[in-house]
Parts: sequence; structure tokens; C-alpha cells
Amino acid sequence: MTTTSPTTTSPTSNAVTNSAGSSGSTASTGNVGLNQLADNFNSFLTLLTTQLQNQDPLDPLDTNQFTQQLVEFTGVQQQVDMNTNLQTLISLQQTNEATQAMQFLGSNVTLTGTTGTLSNATGTPATWSLSSPSPATGTVTITNASGQTVYNGTVSLNAGTQTYSWNGQGSNGVTQPDGQYTLAINATGASGQPVTVTTQIQGTVSGVNLSQNPPQLTVNGQSYPISAVQSINNGSLGTLNNLNSTIGNLNTSLNNLSQLL
Repeated sequence: MTTTSPTTTSPTSNAVTNSAGSSGSTASTGNVGLNQLADNFNSFLTLLTTQLQNQDPLDPLDTNQFTQQLVEFTGVQQQVDMNTNLQTLISLQQTNEATQAMQFLGSNVTLTGTTGTLSNATGTPATWSLSSPSPATGTVTITNASGQTVYNGTVSLNAGTQTYSWNGQGSNGVTQPDGQYTLAINATGASGQPVTVTTQIQGTVSGVNLSQNPPQLTVNGQSYPISAVQSINNGSLGTLNNLNSTIGNLNTSLNNLSQLL
């Protein structure tokens, strides 16, 4: 049994999983390499100066040889400097992604996904948004977290976006337990031609996992990358403004740093 109704979600407690700071380890490794190069370069200059001061006037040092060595050291130093700048760029990007993810906490979002949440306890059906480019008839298959099919049915689709809700009643008439359920749909048009239907879900971001790269958002108990977010819904305008400000600040930092490369 299915119903068509607006999607409603209830915020859950916010949670954040911190990362281990791998970018700091990378930067530390780069600093060690730069310090070793600086020490070697200073040792080279000391030896070169000592040789020049004590060279035999009748048999002077080959200037081409030590000039070539000097050029090689300078080239390596420039490469290390460039690697350091690139590591800074990566660190800025990771910081930006983490900041963006944190801004989503508590926001109601629409994102690309096929897994909805059924809650019989609160009377909340599993709900999906279906988007069809043209009128079509769809065959719906709903599976549980174990991959077992619990419901098969059909739905008439209009051109555009519509809501599809499932109250948890299986094809055998038994009400399924609370949990995560995945929807798959195959649709055909009036002439039997296949129609591609995209599936989205809506929910409140209840957690952020910063230990993943990119960070993952928790919505309805499932993890999604930030790229899966399609829109931030009403009531989350402040989050959108904060994101735009963060992105603007990051772009300024990247432009300033790119001048050093």
C-alpha cells in the first residue's frame, strides 16, 4: 500500500566524527625534507667556499662542475618549495570541505539517494522523491537492509517531481519492521519506451564524519558525500549563506597562494 504525501522529517541529535589530522602529518614530512635539503645545501656551500679558499692557484677548481652542482641544488630546493605550497593548497581544500560539512548540521536537505527510513513507531512512512522527464508507468521494487524484496507495485508518474511514500505494508500484507528500505523503479512511457526516473530523498543532517575524505553527511541513518546534496530546503538559508561565505574566503586564499607557485 502506498500514499502520495509531502515529505516530513524529524531532526535527530547532531554528531561529529573528527579526523586524525593526516594533512598535518603530510606537512610535517614535507618540512623534514625541506630542512634536510637546507642542511645539505649549507654543507655544500661550506665545502665549496673552503675549496675555493684553499685551491691551488696553478690548478684551480673546475668552475663548470661546481656551478652545475649549485644549479642542481637550487632546482631541487625550488621543487621542494613547490611541493610545500601544494601541500598547503591540499590542506586548505580539506579544511574547506570539513567547514562545509559542519555547516550542514541540522539542515533539511534533498540529496541523491534511494534509501528511505520507515518508522512505524512515529507513523512516518518511507518516502522518496521521483523525477520523471515525461508521463510514465513505473514498476517499484522495495528491498530491506538485507537485500530481500518486501514490496512490488506500480505507480503512475507525471512529468516532473512527485513524492512516493510507502507505509511499510509488504506485498504479503505483513507490516515490515522499522529500518532502512531501498527503492528501485523501472518506468516506461505510453509507447513502451524506457523512461529514466531519478530518485532523491529528503532528511535532516544529523551527523558529520570528518575522518572520511571527502567528509560524509549522515541523513536518515545513511552516509552521503557532500556532492550528493541537491538542495538545502526552507529554513536552512543561513546555512547556504555561510557556505557561500566560506567558499569565497577559500577562493581568496587559493588565489593568493597560487601566486607563489
